[in-house]
Amino acid sequence: MRMVKGLLLGSAASFAVVSGTQAADLPVKAKPVEYVKVCSLYGAGFFYIPGTDTCIKLGGAVRVQAEFNAGSGGVPVGLGSSAEAAQGAFTRTTTNDVNFRTRLFFSVDARQQTEYGTLRSFARFGAQQTTPGDASANSITTFWDRAFIQFAGFTVGKTLSFYDGFSSGNFQYNNPRGMSDSSATPVGLTLWAYTAQLGNGISATLSAEDPNARTKLVEAVGISAWSFGSTGTNANGLSSNGGNNGMLFPDVIGALRSDQTWGSAQVMAAMHDASGQYYTNGVVSSGHPANAYGWAVGGAFLINLPNFGSKSDVNSQPNVDQFGVQATVGKGALGYTTDGVGPWALAKGNTSIAAAWGVDGIYGTGTNVELTNSWSVYAAYQHLWTPNWRTSIYADYLAVNYDGPATSLICGPTGTGAMGFTLTSGVCNPNFKVWQVGSRTQWNPVSQLDIGVDVLYSRLDTAFAGATTTTAIFPAAAGRPVGLPISFADQDVWSVMFRVQRNFWP
Repeated sequence: MRMVKGLLLGSAASFAVVSGTQAADLPVKAKPVEYVKVCSLYGAGFFYIPGTDTCIKLGGAVRVQAEFNAGSGGVPVGLGSSAEAAQGAFTRTTTNDVNFRTRLFFSVDARQQTEYGTLRSFARFGAQQTTPGDASANSITTFWDRAFIQFAGFTVGKTLSFYDGFSSGNFQYNNPRGMSDSSATPVGLTLWAYTAQLGNGISATLSAEDPNARTKLVEAVGISAWSFGSTGTNANGLSSNGGNNGMLFPDVIGALRSDQTWGSAQVMAAMHDASGQYYTNGVVSSGHPANAYGWAVGGAFLINLPNFGSKSDVNSQPNVDQFGVQATVGKGALGYTTDGVGPWALAKGNTSIAAAWGVDGIYGTGTNVELTNSWSVYAAYQHLWTPNWRTSIYADYLAVNYDGPATSLICGPTGTGAMGFTLTSGVCNPNFKVWQVGSRTQWNPVSQLDIGVDVLYSRLDTAFAGATTTTAIFPAAAGRPVGLPISFADQDVWSVMFRVQRNFWP
């Protein structure tokens, strides 16, 4: 019995020693896992970066669209860059009736509270495949249209211009680079700006902005042939060519803005460099015209109108109708009255065309720069039928006028044309007008999914009259019969865009 008792006591003691040893070897208890926390300071979709007080939101979208009589993102044929203008319907081989675009983009928005207010950085980038811009279905184009920092009232980086009261993209699918839409920077531009908050929703901004996004050509007539779409080194295209006069100063923007529950309103002004280079291309001793300064002034408002349907739409946005107007008048600053890149050419068949040249100014040997005059207005209204359906209607108008000396420089002393073509009869007058009317209807069957159609009518009224047999000025003239007369006449075009877009930001 004593033996059994001893064995039991010995075993218990041994077990206690072993257990104590094992307990001493156990690791220190791990700290709880720090899970990602929702950040509600800046709205839906933000969360804290673990271990910091910075909130971040990731977003993006996939967009697929089909375009009829438009290209490169909805620009009506003949009213955009050479890729669209080349589809002037002269021949079957130079025309796409239908084009496509597929786009994928991502965004990053990071914000942090500081003693100076919110510190924010934002970037957006992506890739797309577009006809007729990309060579094949396997070609893609990468892009980035936003990359800016905001801190203590300062905004620096690539973003929307402070001149723009609102973007026409709120109301239309067709490319926001409308012919008479001064919201000219949907792809963003680099700027250095300071905004002072004056209280009660009123703010004032002073901004120095990259002029490349706004510049049109300053043409030197007589140095070399002034032809349709001339981008030679005789022109001040800034980054567009290697022989320009350089950037004397950035565009200077001033804006006074009010943001209220009823909407927003803004007045703005801009100063723009419209100087030419030397009278003889690149030859310093030939002299140059005096520096020329373009300007633009404008106003805009966007009003929220009551809608007596449901309290919010399918994306939880306020259920309101909207009406907006933006107008600008300028001299030597065409990039503020239109974002059309020019030159423009609308053709009908093989015999008739409307052509237009948009430049900031014209000069010849021994003359100063003659600045162009222009003005534009854009108006739009959007109605929310139900939380899932909305329709907008919009219209814009652009007028560009060359004064007498500028017209004489362009047309020559005989008035029959000295710009790369010769009128066989009629009137040489470079003035032109453009007006557009469109409507977009969008369906949101579920949150963050947009399905819609945008129909646009565009008309180009030219002041040229008569006929010419010269084909060099027409982008789509390669397949035309030689010697067939072309007459100048007002032209129009209907374009349609279908779009499906899935947004994957909250």
